[in-house]
Amino acid sequence: MRLLDRYLLRELLVPLVYTLGGFLLFWVVFEIFGQLSVLQARNLSLEEVTLYYIVRVPELLLTVLPISLLLALLYALTNHARHHELTAMRAAGVGIWRICLPYLILGLVFSGALFVLGEFFVPQSLERSEEILNQHSPEALAKRNIRQNVYFRNARDHRIWGIGSYNLESSEMLGVNIEWTIDSGIVRRLIARRALYTNEQWMFFDLQQFTYEAGLDLEKATRPTRTNQLTLPEFTETPRDIGVILKFNSLNGISAAKKAHLTLDEIQYLRLHLQLNTKDTAILETQWHARLAQPWTCLVVVLVTVPFGAASGRRNVFVGVAASIFICFAYFIIMRFSLALGTGGYLSPVLAGWLPNLIFGGTGLCLTQLTR
Repeated sequence: MRLLDRYLLRELLVPLVYTLGGFLLFWVVFEIFGQLSVLQARNLSLEEVTLYYIVRVPELLLTVLPISLLLALLYALTNHARHHELTAMRAAGVGIWRICLPYLILGLVFSGALFVLGEFFVPQSLERSEEILNQHSPEALAKRNIRQNVYFRNARDHRIWGIGSYNLESSEMLGVNIEWTIDSGIVRRLIARRALYTNEQWMFFDLQQFTYEAGLDLEKATRPTRTNQLTLPEFTETPRDIGVILKFNSLNGISAAKKAHLTLDEIQYLRLHLQLNTKDTAILETQWHARLAQPWTCLVVVLVTVPFGAASGRRNVFVGVAASIFICFAYFIIMRFSLALGTGGYLSPVLAGWLPNLIFGGTGLCLTQLTR
């Protein structure tokens, strides 16, 4: 690494540490005051409250890291421009894109970090934080784990599941009704009082099985077969799969339009197994492209910040801060607007997910090329 690159990174990383730490501290204080009554009602100790907010840090970093990078980079570039360091670099024959190289590499590294956080750490941190919050309130935890009247269709394996009550923690089902098609258009239906997932397969208790031709009513089925207990290894749906389906079913147009809620792995499972209508397909595909586009925010931040920060040597630092606030608001407004259009089916899911990055990244590229 050249001496120039080390210098530029050092001048950026110092304010980045301060801005990132400041945002995290502000968020924790704001959350504590906002959730004080909830924390007291849950009877959490000081150690448990501390652990609760530590566990939630990955969730916050998805939003805070790009904003912190934006502020820190604007501050660093404005300082370089004010002391005519950028002018000296350009006079020495160093091009603007060569000056930006360490920033672009850092943006790529942070983009990779955001992808890893969103795919692997944030889902686990959300579950763990809920467990900590409700650990002294068994009733609240039990209520959170119970889902009533669950219904979904496994289109790939031609199975329709209806569940009266499902426990996310124990994977216990009550009031199970499953219908599937076998060879020659014969339909089978299973009605069980209870089901458990054990040894990687579903075990049903107190059940009846009906067999009838497709298109006929249940009343015309053959006499039911009654069994106290039955295991069906051919049922490939796992508790994790059902949890993904329930997570998707809990999304509505408003929540899906705010941000990407599902991981790529979860979306891919839903693509392969669910038979979706036009509305749900628009939501799912928009979530897919929003999840792909989200990590690139840090790289877009670098592209759009360079022309604003390096434009003038006489500009006040606070002008850069004001510019960063405007950029943040504009980015998030366009992001929400495009996700809302994609979720509602008014805009292509690809364009809905990538539109903010295309607008701000393209603008940054053009303005940086014009920077003198």
